[in-house]
Parts: sequence; structure tokens; C-alpha cells
Amino acid sequence: MTSNLADQLRSDLDRAGYYPELVARVLEVALAGEPVISFLVHPETTFDTEVRRHLTALVLTPTRLVIAHVDDTAGEVPSASATTEAVPLHRISSVALTHGVADPARTRGGMQVTELTVAVGWGAIQRLDLEPMACDDPACEADHGYTGLLSPDDVVVRVSEQAEGSRALARALQFARDLSAATVGRA
Repeated sequence: MTSNLADQLRSDLDRAGYYPELVARVLEVALAGEPVISFLVHPETTFDTEVRRHLTALVLTPTRLVIAHVDDTAGEVPSASATTEAVPLHRISSVALTHGVADPARTRGGMQVTELTVAVGWGAIQRLDLEPMACDDPACEADHGYTGLLSPDDVVVRVSEQAEGSRALARALQFARDLSAATVGRA
């Protein structure tokens, strides 16, 4: 990783503060010398019985999308699990972008995006969301079965201006543009 974009990627990894040296090293192995075209670094903290950290880094090269996931793992000594996956661009079957927009009725000449969800599919994982079916009769207590949605879920990253800031959202929008452009005309 020697280009200016690679330096910016490293800077964002440092800013995220979640084992930046580890993430940089696993990305360096997965990138295998390819130049960085665009990237998105997304740190996440979750709370269940304890605080857990997670980081997803999406790196676009001329030929591949490289994904790194790093998670805290349980144990007496702090440890992490770092996984990378490299997907050839020709394998990407969908790039779904969900824009959260503030005050959409006032959108004129531009929209005020407040969050962006980037979902990239290449057929490795699919998610099935089921919910009970219902009928229009509010008094009906019959079991109508289930309805559902099967959707690709290979990697999903949501960036919110409120949570991550306007700079992170701008980076996510630029990455979405770059990834969309890289997959145009690929089947």
C-alpha cells in the first residue's frame, strides 16, 4: 500500500483506533500489492453483556473488492479475530444503496442525505427475513403462515451522519459512487 489513497486508508484506520496495525497488516496481505482505488472504514461498538468492538474495511482495487472484518474475541487476554475476503469485481451481482434523507419534501437540486447503507452481494450469503402473515380482518385470529424476503447479505455497512459524522458519511457516499462505477457493465 504505497499510494496516497493507501496513506489515507491507513490514516482512517488509525483514526478508528481499533487495532490499526492489525487491520493494516491483514489488508496488506489481502491486497497482494494491488493499488487502492477507494475505501471505506467503519468502526462499530455494540453493547450486550459487555462492550464489543467491530471494524469493517472495504477496499476497492482495480480488480477486486477486499473486505476486512475485525472483532473482539472472548478470553482473559484481549484478543481479536481478523478475517479478509477478496471478491473479484466481475462476481459482484448487486450494489444496493439505501439513502436516508432528511425532509425529502424539500429536496430541490440535491438531497440532504443523513445516512447511507451500502449492501454488496455476490451470492455467498443470503438473509431470510420472515414475519407472520395477516389478513385485513382485525378480529381474525387464524394462522395465515409466514411471508418473507430473501435478500443478498454478503456485506452491509450503514453510516449515519448523526453517529459517525459528516466526514464519514461523505466518505461512504464517495465509496458507494466508486464501487457502483467499478461494477458497471460487469456480469
